[in-house]
Amino acid sequence: MTTVRLYDSLSRSIQDFRPISSGPVGIYSCGPTVYARQHLGNLRPYVFADLLRRTLEAAGYSVRHVINITDVGHLTSDADEGADKVELAAERARTSALTITEYFTDLFRTDLERLGTRPPEHWAKASEHVPEQIQLILRLEAQGFSYLTSDGVYFDTSRAPHYGELSGLRASAEHSRVSAQGEKRNAADFALWKFSPSSGPRRQLEWPSPWGVGFPGWHIECSAMANKYLGAQFEIHTGGVDHVAVHHTNEIAQSEHALGVRPWVKYWMHGAWLTLDGAKIAKSSGNAPDLDDLIAAGLSAAGYRYYLLTAHYRAHLDLTLDGLRAAETAFGRLSNFVTRHREPHTPTANATRQWRQLFYEALYDDLDAPRALSVLWSIFADASLEPRTRATLIGDLGAILGLRWQPTDQTTATLDLALTQLVEAREAARIARDFAAADALRARLLSHGYSIEDAAEGPIVRRVAREALPDPS
Repeated sequence: MTTVRLYDSLSRSIQDFRPISSGPVGIYSCGPTVYARQHLGNLRPYVFADLLRRTLEAAGYSVRHVINITDVGHLTSDADEGADKVELAAERARTSALTITEYFTDLFRTDLERLGTRPPEHWAKASEHVPEQIQLILRLEAQGFSYLTSDGVYFDTSRAPHYGELSGLRASAEHSRVSAQGEKRNAADFALWKFSPSSGPRRQLEWPSPWGVGFPGWHIECSAMANKYLGAQFEIHTGGVDHVAVHHTNEIAQSEHALGVRPWVKYWMHGAWLTLDGAKIAKSSGNAPDLDDLIAAGLSAAGYRYYLLTAHYRAHLDLTLDGLRAAETAFGRLSNFVTRHREPHTPTANATRQWRQLFYEALYDDLDAPRALSVLWSIFADASLEPRTRATLIGDLGAILGLRWQPTDQTTATLDLALTQLVEAREAARIARDFAAADALRARLLSHGYSIEDAAEGPIVRRVAREALPDPS
């Protein structure tokens, strides 16, 4: 089996991937809390998880992927305080919690489809797995890891000797997002089950339990559903970096002690934030654009996926309109080339072996999508290969990145064959450092009404306004 190297957040190192068994590789991805539309930053972790899946499948592994849907239990504070986000959204909208969760779940799944992500084998809703969550809490209770307070059942982090290994923080006030409060024994202790309020409006989402009527805590749902669909131990758990300090740290503690395994998950993988003007995109800020906003601005979901792939999944990426437009232009040029020249034929293996090797080396090196994209552009500029061979090769390899090739209608110039050949000839001259020839070809393009700009992702061609053209006299 091909060796794939992945960064493990727990060991803080890149490791050779080794599956636990000969069966499908288990991947669990923390899903959204469906009280609102998922913004562009929310969507980045799922493109990363999809790239992970596609990479493992390209390496010969079969995969069983689970994405959860949090439709109950996620409170407005990580300290287990505040209102349930779903119940609060339902109250504001004057509708049912079920209406809210179904609506935003459907939107989320549609957005993932538009981004070209493959659906998981299991969509796991927290509200549909309450019995499994209760059983896991009972196991923790039987082993002395839980205690009762007036508002719920809590996990005692002081009983977990390895608590905080993932975050590097111990079960103390070092957890900056969690504070000691009420009857909690330790600052980092977290709710396994919360009781419904005894006064005020009745909750819409509540269930009977051995401890009283209430609802499961946010963290227990992932442990219970991962155990149901992937077993007591599985290979990879993904999520955003914001899950490390609290949510994933708590998942590990409760899962390993309830299930009697260590490690519960072999590899932890986390994607970096997408920011906007240097700040994390957040619904609470009121400036959280979604995929529809992007399309309204004349951009595409396919172009946005390309944009996300221009940065390594562990690297911070700042959302800018210029960056989005450049990605749209670059994707459009590749897509138009593939759809124009691709033919049903099999390229000669010897002619394409080197490019395939470079592409897979990038992908198998901790999902280095930016380097893989650069290989596609090098193929595009390889004048030694006929256009149909390049188009077929780019099409096949790009599909592994989840790129959907289709003709595009955009501000980027859609060139006829003769002009495309000029662009390709100039790119070949530039790579060969024959700058005189490259400048001459640039001038020819300009005389036809097109400018050319050299970018990291390849040459960008644009139509030039008529008044900006050189005087033919």
